[in-house]
Amino acid sequence: MYVEMKHINKNFGDFEAAKDIDFGIEQGKLVALLGPSGSGKTTILRMIAGLETQDSGDVVIEGEVVNDIPAGKRGIGFVFQNYALFRYMTVWENIAFGLRVKKTSKKEINKRVKELVQLVGLEGMEKRYPDQLSGGQRQRVAFARALAPSPQLLLLDEPFAAIDAKVRKELRDWLKKMIAKVGITSIFVTHDQDEAVEVADEIIIINEGKLEQMGTPVEIYKRPKTSFVSQFIGTSSVIDSFAGFKGFDEIKENSQVIIRPEFVEVFKSDNEKFKSLLPASEEGVITEISFRGSYLELTLEVNGVSITANRSLERRSVEIGERMHVLLYRVYLLEEDDARLYKNSLLKGVDVEAL
Repeated sequence: MYVEMKHINKNFGDFEAAKDIDFGIEQGKLVALLGPSGSGKTTILRMIAGLETQDSGDVVIEGEVVNDIPAGKRGIGFVFQNYALFRYMTVWENIAFGLRVKKTSKKEINKRVKELVQLVGLEGMEKRYPDQLSGGQRQRVAFARALAPSPQLLLLDEPFAAIDAKVRKELRDWLKKMIAKVGITSIFVTHDQDEAVEVADEIIIINEGKLEQMGTPVEIYKRPKTSFVSQFIGTSSVIDSFAGFKGFDEIKENSQVIIRPEFVEVFKSDNEKFKSLLPASEEGVITEISFRGSYLELTLEVNGVSITANRSLERRSVEIGERMHVLLYRVYLLEEDDARLYKNSLLKGVDVEAL
């Protein structure tokens, strides 16, 4: 592993920011530290950088314990949430700053800055000041400045937080491509699950100072290991008292379950395609319809609870108040801190997703 956090603990008074954090990151990976606000993810990033000191445990980079090595000597590039650009320096001067501190020759500085300006697509803007740039352009300058001293590890704290939605989407794609081109091991903090899923090779989910799960975006979405992850990742219906649903007799009454929209199929009784599924379905009423761009999000009242389902725009239109058949073919059962996947027992041998 290239970066390792070994049994890291960190307290701020009575607040536990990190509780026995233990993970490893392979070289060249782009990893997201994902969690809600106040979960401890930024503290973990700052301990890797050397900007915070852990109470116990070891930070290891490239096989070396760096606990006693100051931030400036860890070979790390850091991109701050607010960019932290020098207001009275031009784009060129901001990017060159770290190289000048290292007393790099003027020739090497000019060569490196020119390379980075071209890499981040800011040609022609070298003489501009930060207040003459858009939020996306300032973020690119911050990225280039962090890369200028050729660090072995790049850390980014909420890199897209201060940017509007449209530019944020463009910058996500740009960052992923840049990291792949440079080939540098990178860790970024975010509370936005869409951002983590779209950009990261791997995701580390942090909650209340604890590591909940680590894996690829697909692994975490399809196989959540804890109740927190099953609710935090994706858009889900949380049912606190699940009982009486066909095909789930083994789930005890008053159990708490998570139902994701893709676990639900909604159809009319006269739909020949789904007629074989009628015995396994429930009756429900549409209470809300929301347009989500490429699909409709339906909210249905089924057996006294609200369930969310997605519906393709290509299928026939539906209306609020319309009665539908609702098929649940999977649910996550939450037991203490565990999330277990249950399948509808009436659908054995039936591939619903292939219909």
